[in-house]
Amino acid sequence: MITVALAGKPNAGKSTCYTAATRADVDVANYPFTTIDANRGVTGVRTECPCLALEERCGNDRCRDGKRYVPVELLDVAGLVPGAHEGKGLGNQFLDRLTNADVVLNVVDASGGTNLEGEPVEVGAHDPLEDVNFVEEEMDLWLAGVIADNWEGVERQSRAPDFDLDGALTELLTGVGATGADVAAVLRDIEYPADPEAWSDADRERLARGIRRRTKPIVVVANKADVAPAENLDRIREGADKPVIPATADGELALRRAAEAGAVDYDPGDPDFEIVGDVSDEQRAGLDAIRDVMGRFDGTGVQRALNAAVYALLDRITVYPVQDAGKWTDGTGTVLPDAFLLPRGATPSDLAYAVHTDIGEGYLHAVDARSDRRIGEDHDLSEGDVVKIVSTAGP
Repeated sequence: MITVALAGKPNAGKSTCYTAATRADVDVANYPFTTIDANRGVTGVRTECPCLALEERCGNDRCRDGKRYVPVELLDVAGLVPGAHEGKGLGNQFLDRLTNADVVLNVVDASGGTNLEGEPVEVGAHDPLEDVNFVEEEMDLWLAGVIADNWEGVERQSRAPDFDLDGALTELLTGVGATGADVAAVLRDIEYPADPEAWSDADRERLARGIRRRTKPIVVVANKADVAPAENLDRIREGADKPVIPATADGELALRRAAEAGAVDYDPGDPDFEIVGDVSDEQRAGLDAIRDVMGRFDGTGVQRALNAAVYALLDRITVYPVQDAGKWTDGTGTVLPDAFLLPRGATPSDLAYAVHTDIGEGYLHAVDARSDRRIGEDHDLSEGDVVKIVSTAGP
């Protein structure tokens, strides 16, 4: 399962984003380091369910009238402060928890109402662009430290006649999610000494920055957009060299709680909602304020940020394996039971391995359930494909 990590300084709204997205109970408070232990939960990225092509909706518990929510893991760690890679604040132990993340949501207080340490200040008093840059810098320097701490092993290997730098660095960096292709691509883009013993801290830092960008790409969540000065949002958009999604985590959490209480009709990622239950005048005023923000930003932004991270930045597609190509069901008759997030360019064979190693090893052929035609092993799958895998290992 893809892991999305929430990073940022204290009191930026990470835990509120986490609670809204997972509906799990975590501590949410207006002081630094509320989250002491990393919270792990499951949320979903939203896509269009293939059941919209059927006469009836699929009834899957992750499909809401054709809005399919594909599971991803969400990780919320304690807030980072400048110098975290050196152990300041709660330091490296929390940076280390980002090791297995596939993509990072940098939750920024776009209102400028908290300083770099996460302490409340007057709204607009702090430049939120500093928060965008320092979190990325902390992650880069943390990874540079990991490389430096393990560099002696690379130097020892370099004394062997058959030494391969790419292989040695891949072995060192596998633990942070880097592949041989990642290492090769980064080495092509940087200058470095041929002899590892001649590498400087600056050389290792260049390597770290390149690897981090490939293995831990970042989406900026400009949180508290409902109270942020317009110039702050413009500054973040213009100054950040990565996707920026304005958001109100408070608004999203309020809507999800209202939906659970039957007060509103709302699905995560909708651009609007409908009041369907009895609400007080005060509650209606609060909901109207949220609706105004959603109108400005095309929703609360929380679901958009998740989708931007997985579908845009990681470039994933959603594919649905079935056993019955005619009915789009599994062996128990469940319509469209599973959804897999695969890299763009994935083939039916890749899908088979994603379902189960035995299915992949026994792969024979695949059928496009939409057209009921056999497709080749090297066929590039597309978003929303429904595929029957035929394997010697069975369904």
